[in-house]
Amino acid sequence: MKFDVAIVGSGLAGLSVALHLAQTRKVAIISKRALLDGASNWAQGGIAAVLDSGDSHDQHFADTLVAGAGLCDEAATRYIVEHGREAIEWLIEQGVPFTRDATAELGFHLTREGGHSQRRIIHAADATGNAVQLTLEQKVRAHPNISLFEHHCAIDVITSDKLTGKAVHGGAPHLVGQPRCHGLYVQDEQSGKVLTFEAEHTVLATGGAGKVYLYTTNPDTATGDGIAMAWRAGCRVSNMEFIQFHPTCLYHPYAKSFLITEAIRGEGGLLKLPAEAGIAAGTRFMPAHDERGELAPRDVVARAIDFEMKKRGLDYVHLDISHQSPEFLMEHFPTIYARCLELGIDITKEPIPVVPAVHFTCGGVVTDLAGRTDIPGLYAVGETACTGLHGANRLASNSLLECVVVGRACASQIAAAPRIDNPPLPPWDESRVTNADEEVVIAHNWDELRRFMWNYVGIVRTTKRLERAQHRIALLKEEIDEYYRNFRITHDLLELRNLVDVASLIVNSALSRRESRGLHYSRDYPDTLPKALPSVLTPDRR
Repeated sequence: MKFDVAIVGSGLAGLSVALHLAQTRKVAIISKRALLDGASNWAQGGIAAVLDSGDSHDQHFADTLVAGAGLCDEAATRYIVEHGREAIEWLIEQGVPFTRDATAELGFHLTREGGHSQRRIIHAADATGNAVQLTLEQKVRAHPNISLFEHHCAIDVITSDKLTGKAVHGGAPHLVGQPRCHGLYVQDEQSGKVLTFEAEHTVLATGGAGKVYLYTTNPDTATGDGIAMAWRAGCRVSNMEFIQFHPTCLYHPYAKSFLITEAIRGEGGLLKLPAEAGIAAGTRFMPAHDERGELAPRDVVARAIDFEMKKRGLDYVHLDISHQSPEFLMEHFPTIYARCLELGIDITKEPIPVVPAVHFTCGGVVTDLAGRTDIPGLYAVGETACTGLHGANRLASNSLLECVVVGRACASQIAAAPRIDNPPLPPWDESRVTNADEEVVIAHNWDELRRFMWNYVGIVRTTKRLERAQHRIALLKEEIDEYYRNFRITHDLLELRNLVDVASLIVNSALSRRESRGLHYSRDYPDTLPKALPSVLTPDRR
């Protein structure tokens, strides 16, 4: 398998890179499920950008810095904000059907979300991600220079330090000097065969790591694959302690990971206590936690809900937008209206039961604004990467913006790079492994990992809880590494291996931060230090 560029992941970031490069490069898109099975397709709210004369880059920049709790990289933030309009215009050119508004300057409806001082969220009703992904999917499927490999699971990138001998399954990389990335190993899920993808440039766009926790709004694909692969290859990782819990995930026994968009609160939705709270049903609680009320940033709202639930012994709180007209709700939130109605909840007449759930990984692989990692030839974009935009807490709807802006910059960087001749890459060697005897080990370890991460590394943390998680991760990692070395790989084993690596990065980053900032709240260190510094973990290259 020889390509100019191999892209792992089929979300907005990966598809943006592919479409910008496909005119001049032979591109492979590797997706471990179908193209539309990633988190981008699930995004409801929209994309933040300055699209109205009443708004400004300075205001969007300031809102991002406030939400990021002083930890945003200012140069990265300004670059991404200032390239917002051209990113939106490119999506419009591709045919994305954003919701129109004849009275608006650009002709499209703009909504407002928590943490934003202006209406600047362009959207396609309440299913923006789906509208964007469907549009771009049609483009990549039709392009002759793009090859799609769905249901293919990336295993590891191939760096030059591995080219001196055979690549033995289960062997750990030992990096000497500055390696270069020449491609990656990928398993065809249907046949089980491991393919070698040779590429001058490899782009990791695998999304976040929400599945490391028991409750998440993320799809099942969000297992931190790109972050773990880059870390094992020798890349630095930053700010992994900042895991964003979305305040409002639908609480219902038959609703798996269904998100109630931030835009509900942006359009006047109110958070209230249910009758089970022991006080008057319908009592608002957000004003007691923050003067911005329901429009406070996500970390503030999630902690407030968590506080009220624990204080009053609640399983959920209510999000009420029934004061809006049914016509308004069905026009602006058709997906949420229909799904809730299926479950017996009429949002035009009653509140929605909600709980916080893991939503976004603010940290990731350290990159510059063109997606370049520490290893030449290896790039990371989207939620996999840490450009510095999100700081200690992502501002709503900045994530899809980052995907398009940095995806385009990454493509420009690759297009301008001098061509290289890749050396021959060694095939995958399974001569030393056998078929697994006990698959139950994987299922048990997967469940244990996600449960103790939820209990010990959640919205509110303590050093003792983090140390307990660290101890359990070390034992699990040893068990999983032994399993990986001795048995043939499976899809579940690869994901579990990546999740354990990512869990370790989250816990080690959290233990290194001796303060509370943004999404990281520690009872042992409740104060915020005067100087904001990113947490950066560097792999041992010996």
